[in-house]
Amino acid sequence: MTFPPVARIAYRHLDVDGVRVFYRESLPERPDAPVLLLLHGFPSASHQFRRLIDALGGRYRLIAPDYPGFGHTEAPAGFTYSFDRLADVTEGFVERLGLTRFVMYVFDFGAPVGFRLATRHPEWIAGLVVQNGNAYEEGLSAGAREFVALRPGQAGAEETIRGLLTLEGTRGQYETGTADPELVSPDGWTLDQHFLDLPGRKEAQVALAFDYRSNVERYAEWQAWLREHTPPTLIAWGARDPFFPEPGARAYLRDLPGAELHLFDTGHFALEEHLPEIAPLIARFLDRTDT
Repeated sequence: MTFPPVARIAYRHLDVDGVRVFYRESLPERPDAPVLLLLHGFPSASHQFRRLIDALGGRYRLIAPDYPGFGHTEAPAGFTYSFDRLADVTEGFVERLGLTRFVMYVFDFGAPVGFRLATRHPEWIAGLVVQNGNAYEEGLSAGAREFVALRPGQAGAEETIRGLLTLEGTRGQYETGTADPELVSPDGWTLDQHFLDLPGRKEAQVALAFDYRSNVERYAEWQAWLREHTPPTLIAWGARDPFFPEPGARAYLRDLPGAELHLFDTGHFALEEHLPEIAPLIARFLDRTDT
């Protein structure tokens, strides 16, 4: 019996303008293996990709950083938490690693971070894997629209955001919309909550929540980028996502009619329940994408 290669994974830090960025990276045997940059979502960090890295890291170079305000990354006092700044640090991280061409996996917060990178450096992007990473108005649920409308100083706005930062709120993001919650490991939301409860982390998340409107304001720019550059794209979407529902996945086909679309009967964190189906799709996509 022949077994697929088991991934060797390194856990490292890299300094980017005073931010000590933590990242995990698979070490495939082939030095020229295709590179997949994994950009995580809220309220998680690079650990959300640990099973995907185990599954594919023996054949491909998978790299997953933690943003400032998330996971093991350490930001200095006074760091300004905005999506522009998350993109700045991620851009510096890519440059420090010497990456010049890669496929980018964008999920949730990873979409606004990743599309900022793409518009700044279109030459970097060999392809996209989009997993519940929204870039269209129709991809915002009613609840998401209410979230985007929150403003600093508005009565009850900060309390609403902080309500999402509790263990109940974090767990709900993993389990809402799933077909079989028993397939969702509790490790994800438990670890997420550990990091959310660290000093200063909730304040960082409140600042990012109030800045989320800056992403919606850029949707037209990102859609124009997609039409102009037409990157090869694989869309794997949890169709019962309470934040970014199915129309957000189908909307990509307007600008990328050649994209490959797969919908799954699950919620926001689609990899938790459907890794066995999604990982082979990503492997085949990487094999046929010019990196």
